[in-house]
Amino acid sequence: AALFMENARKGSIVSRANSIGSTSASSVPNTDDEDSDYHQEPYKESYKDQRRRAHTQAEQKRRDAIKKGYNDLQAIVPTCEQQDFSIASQKLSKAIVLQKTIDYIQFLHKEKKKQEEEVSTLRKDVMALKIMKVNYEQIVKAHQDNPSEGKDQVSDEIKFNVFQGIMDSLFQSFNASISVTNFQELSACVFSWIEEHCKPQTLRDIVLGVLYQLKSQLY
Repeated sequence: AALFMENARKGSIVSRANSIGSTSASSVPNTDDEDSDYHQEPYKESYKDQRRRAHTQAEQKRRDAIKKGYNDLQAIVPTCEQQDFSIASQKLSKAIVLQKTIDYIQFLHKEKKKQEEEVSTLRKDVMALKIMKVNYEQIVKAHQDNPSEGKDQVSDEIKFNVFQGIMDSLFQSFNASISVTNFQELSACVFSWIEEHCKPQTLRDIVLGVLYQLKSQLY
């Protein structure tokens, strides 16, 4: 009887222990199952974030384009080159680059206008030379067709006397009107003399006077 009671007591203790163990095990969460069933969802970018990111990228591209434009201007415009080695490490500001670019463009426009005027003058000279060439060719042709006409021509001495008489008359007025104190005054006097003493009517009167004097000497 004592042995039976002892075995019954031990069986009750084991049963209670199994019950407590089962209860404790059922109260602990099954982390292995949850870990296997848990899947982290990927982050989805919102529409607002997408717009912000696109705006940031567009703004960066715009700044890069502006920076490249200023660098290109600084490389193209000669006046943007640093002349002072002490400030060579300092970068020119955007305002200075723009102002130097504007000045250089204005300089190029002036040079272009000057070259166009020079080209126009050269074209006029070429046209005048062509006209003179045609006239000389006609004179030579006329002389070759009628060689006897040269018998009544005046001598070189008379032509020189005509030229000398015209130049002497012009030199008298030139010497009386021109001042040689300095080059600036000389230049101003030359233009003034041309305007006053080299008018077509004045030159015509001088030539007629010289021709009249030579005619009276010859006949």
